[in-house]
Amino acid sequence: MKKDINFPAVTDVKIAIGKTIDDKGESDWYVYIINNKPIALNTVMIVSSASEEQGGGGRKTSTLRHSIEGLEPNTFAKVERIDPAVFSFYNQFWVSFYIGSELFDKKFTVEPFSEWEIADIEELEMQGKVAD
Repeated sequence: MKKDINFPAVTDVKIAIGKTIDDKGESDWYVYIINNKPIALNTVMIVSSASEEQGGGGRKTSTLRHSIEGLEPNTFAKVERIDPAVFSFYNQFWVSFYIGSELFDKKFTVEPFSEWEIADIEELEMQGKVAD
């Protein structure tokens, strides 16, 4: 059972929603995983979903699953495209990965926000919102 597994604290790993501008001058939004650790992450699994209410109530999005074989130290990877229509939802990202044979697991949440409430994300060199 999951409750019987001791998961070490996840540090130096972030989930962020970043904004880029396409060739037509329109905003493109993507979810990124950022590895600020000095060591690679292996077998990264990201499960994303969103709900209108913090406890999971109200309207909900589909649940998406993504796998990344490895994420090198001090790098990031694009996870999925995200529609600004769900920025008013609580977007949750369950992230699991291995370092060596040790399993790490953490739930990240991006609380509702608007496109005007974004800030610089240094690691991505773009603006967006970082999950808590």
